[in-house]
Amino acid sequence: MDPNHVNVVAPRKRPFQTIIPAFLTRDGKPQMSFGVMGGNMQPQGHMQTLVRMLKYGQNPQAACDAPRWKVNRGLDIDVEPAMPLNVVDSLRAMGHNLAPVADPYMDFGSGQFIWRLSDDIEDGYVAASDSRRDGHAAAF
Repeated sequence: MDPNHVNVVAPRKRPFQTIIPAFLTRDGKPQMSFGVMGGNMQPQGHMQTLVRMLKYGQNPQAACDAPRWKVNRGLDIDVEPAMPLNVVDSLRAMGHNLAPVADPYMDFGSGQFIWRLSDDIEDGYVAASDSRRDGHAAAF
């Protein structure tokens, strides 16, 4: 609420915010409801998990559990300890400053996903819950 801050709430402004829910459609039809909470990690986590699912064909749980990185300022990037060494080395070779985070509990977001398997309701859904926090995917 600081009137001198760039993200002060005011009429006709769109300050930085992270409202977790996201919804993915395919050909105008519902495909997945999801969200990766975590402040400025939220849009980064959304992008990272979506790329894993849409480009590389990972199921929602595999995409959710995969190691994440977090862009900070400039060329500073945090990475989870499980990040493959070849990825870390490649990022460093490009000039990034990498800092492995020993305890990623609060630093890399936490996601939940519900993916629709097909247009046929009988096919059902796949659900995923992030292993970084308490919770699980359940259906009844």
